[in-house]
Amino acid sequence: MITEQQISSVIGSIAVGPEGKLGTVGEVYLDDSTGRPEWATVRTGLFGTKEAFVPLADATASGGELRVPYDKDMVKNSPHHDAEGHLSPSEEADLYRYYGLDSSRSVADAVGTARGPELVDRDVDARGTVGHDTSGPTTDDAMTRSEERLTVGTQRVQAGVARLRKYVVSENVTETVPVSHEEVRVQREPITEGNAGRAMDGPAISEEEHEVVLHAERPVVAKEAVPVERVRLDTETVTGQETVSDTVRKEQIELDGDSTTR
Repeated sequence: MITEQQISSVIGSIAVGPEGKLGTVGEVYLDDSTGRPEWATVRTGLFGTKEAFVPLADATASGGELRVPYDKDMVKNSPHHDAEGHLSPSEEADLYRYYGLDSSRSVADAVGTARGPELVDRDVDARGTVGHDTSGPTTDDAMTRSEERLTVGTQRVQAGVARLRKYVVSENVTETVPVSHEEVRVQREPITEGNAGRAMDGPAISEEEHEVVLHAERPVVAKEAVPVERVRLDTETVTGQETVSDTVRKEQIELDGDSTTR
């Protein structure tokens, strides 16, 4: 349970669940009738753009962390109410039902006052001192100056899809192939003692025909499919720079008095 004295340390601390960091605590809401811290808002989503309500009944605070017994999905998916500094009784009952807590006490308080938990100004601590001061009649003579720091992170999201697709195209391929063919050539040889017998074998005067078969080569085309390479998809990480901006607040301390003594 968070006490009134811990409010200033809870605001701006890191909310942590059983599985790790949930976000940054933005606001604390007090019960109207008891003044006890009842709810805290946790900034969730990309760059902490959404605030979700989380109950403080079972929460503990130490070392700049607010520990709650709820995981990130449960807190992130809780009912989001635009309370504008105040939760109505129905909104608070809705949150109690979601977290499975007993809302009878909260509802009774709400009926008695017609109001629900009210936002604690982040610039006012439990003693009503502006700026979470440690100065005053019950503290020392120093004043604490605080300022907000911008925390920027990244979130991995799907940016696109790439796929491989194989299709068939046709193209003309020209190859040069040497081919040969036979041509007729007439050869004449004189009659000699060596060929006289074959030359004079037959009638002295006659008609004859001799034929020779001619051969020629022609191109022949055949096609076959052969593997030529393997193609796969891979990814590489390319780091660039993006600029984000937001407004942060800081406290300034100035002297306010009519004394001219140095």
